[in-house]
Amino acid sequence: MRDAFRRFFNDAVGRPAPVAVVPQESGDRPTGLAPSDADAIDLARSAARALEARLPGTYHFYLASEPCVHVVEVGGTPHWFVRYWTVIAGVAGVAYGSSGSIQLPDDLVAGVAGGAAQTAVPGTRRAGGIIASLTGGLKGRREAIAEATLHALSTLFYGILEGRPESRR
Repeated sequence: MRDAFRRFFNDAVGRPAPVAVVPQESGDRPTGLAPSDADAIDLARSAARALEARLPGTYHFYLASEPCVHVVEVGGTPHWFVRYWTVIAGVAGVAYGSSGSIQLPDDLVAGVAGGAAQTAVPGTRRAGGIIASLTGGLKGRREAIAEATLHALSTLFYGILEGRPESRR
């Protein structure tokens, strides 16, 4: 998350900003992948709002990220994807952003029914998570969360903070 804030404020907006990310205990939350985008967003929004309620006025932003499996049907065939969602809550409002999706290989989910796909996904948290497992280590959980956070920040500050003139195309 720190990388996303630095990239947004320092690179895109051109306003250096000190960034301190303070991890918080997540408590008794479900582990693994949410079964849909909506479920992942709900989990992340609830976690961000719970942080904000528990520590009101302590921070400018309260963030939470959750991974999910989502299915896209193409030509009558379901294709399974994994991505992260980040929710940012704070005085400027609430915004959502997602990372890029990566398809689960067909042979990995062959014969898997709906809710069982979450357990068919490879990867461990320590080794960079599901994304690192699926990309052969080219991209990991941290990069996916940074991308989702950058997208949420961009939405949150759209029309409020202008990017540097040379960064506009």
